[in-house]
Amino acid sequence: MLIADDQELIRTGFRLILVARGIDVVGEAADGVEAVAAERRLRPDVVLMDIRMPVMDGLEATRCILGHSSRCRVLMLTTFDLDRYVYAALALGASGFLLKDVTADHLAAAVRLVDTGDALLAPSITRRLVQRFASADQLVGDGPKRAIHRDLAALTPRELEVLTLVGRGLSNTELAQALTLSEATVKTHVARIFAKLALRDRAQAVVLAYETGLVTPGDT
Repeated sequence: MLIADDQELIRTGFRLILVARGIDVVGEAADGVEAVAAERRLRPDVVLMDIRMPVMDGLEATRCILGHSSRCRVLMLTTFDLDRYVYAALALGASGFLLKDVTADHLAAAVRLVDTGDALLAPSITRRLVQRFASADQLVGDGPKRAIHRDLAALTPRELEVLTLVGRGLSNTELAQALTLSEATVKTHVARIFAKLALRDRAQAVVLAYETGLVTPGDT
């Protein structure tokens, strides 16, 4: 994996934590430009990306990396959970976010989770984050940070139902219980939704569910 943060002490600390837990760290970057170049050179499976960095911030670096690589996963680092830049990163396809005061074990577990292709979603925090910033008039930098609105007409009624529940933060197990389906069937529906809407993972699906109105603030 690659660690991108403008503070050397944080990079060193995270590297020591991850290496001690058997996770290979292939490189470090001190700003967004270095992160983009390092990702293309080193081809890490996961990038741990700070949001606020000089030269190029983590949001623009994430945009560049995910626009170039369909394989790489990005985990955002922030000091504030309700951060509009985190929301923008999720809309771009980041696989989740971590607060910088994360515990060592949680950090390693999060990296392993997104490395499997899953998204790191703490439902309560993610819901509050998306509810706060999914409005059309929220801006990041010089322009709007809305996710691309895919055509939901491609989905079947059951797939729309599944996407709505994913947007509310339900896991596959909870979806299976709510819809009286097997987990295998739920996984198939979720995979088809992702393929039809060109979604990377559940984090992007949650954002899309709010931005298209399938889920609205206050839904349970």
